[in-house]
Amino acid sequence: MFGPSQRVKVNLSGLTIKGVAFSQNVQEALGTVIQWTAAEPPTYLIELRFSFKGVKRVGVPGERIRRA
Repeated sequence: MFGPSQRVKVNLSGLTIKGVAFSQNVQEALGTVIQWTAAEPPTYLIELRFSFKGVKRVGVPGERIRRA
């Protein structure tokens, strides 16, 4: 489980979020947990440290997140 304001590393490789396809190289995007959004599967809203083509906030499954 991750909590709000927690710094994390997010694996975005192979995902398409808001029309932005993340390459296989985006395996450790830095971000901060904003909130927990779903229980099954555990999903979190993450604010990325850097914007990727205008995408700053992403919903990511818990298995793609690890502590920074």
